[in-house]
Amino acid sequence: MRSVFEPGQHTTVPVTGSDQVFPVNRIFCIGKNYAEHVREMGSDPSDTPPCVFMKPADCLVVGDGDLPYPSATDDLHYEGELVVALSKGGKDLDRAAVEDAIFGYAAGLDMTRRDVQAGLKERRLPWDMAKSFDGCAAISEIKPKADAGNPHATNLKLSVNGDVRQNDTTAKMIWPVVDALVHLSTLIELKPGDLLFTGTPEGVGQVVRGDRMDLVIADVAELSVTLK
Repeated sequence: MRSVFEPGQHTTVPVTGSDQVFPVNRIFCIGKNYAEHVREMGSDPSDTPPCVFMKPADCLVVGDGDLPYPSATDDLHYEGELVVALSKGGKDLDRAAVEDAIFGYAAGLDMTRRDVQAGLKERRLPWDMAKSFDGCAAISEIKPKADAGNPHATNLKLSVNGDVRQNDTTAKMIWPVVDALVHLSTLIELKPGDLLFTGTPEGVGQVVRGDRMDLVIADVAELSVTLK
């Protein structure tokens, strides 16, 4: 059978310290995973289970450089996050199986059209278009888990034009990495190549064209992008 059109290239992410690349399958994201961020967005952090949404893999911007400013928004927000990369999958996984499935970790930006999100929330509609658009996420190189220190309790710091906006520890996650993936595996079969953006601490805010965002997750990765 002939394809109607030439298939697009697979999105890949470099692996730190090697000539390997990580082929991205799907991007899952957790919302409401740091209590203070939940409060700053006007919600109750005691709500469970975690809010899970997705982003398209082909909209992922890889590495340092330019990040496109999206259409249809006047209120674009950054969210600095620890990202988990899976090299194995499965359904209804236990904690040991999740640990075995994790390949490594990265630093990531979950970009949000906040004005679009607010309008959709008001009408009680899904807010996919607030989270899923061209350049809606960025990611650093992926560091293998053996080299990534303790990503479950490390510092996450995001600066905009040199001004620190987010500075917290991943230990404050309501749903830590393994718990979140165990839960996600009850909803969908996880697969090799899946990424999980694990949520953001307090301090999110607006950025405009020309702003530079520097994200540092201690012992894991760094990412620097400029909005164009």
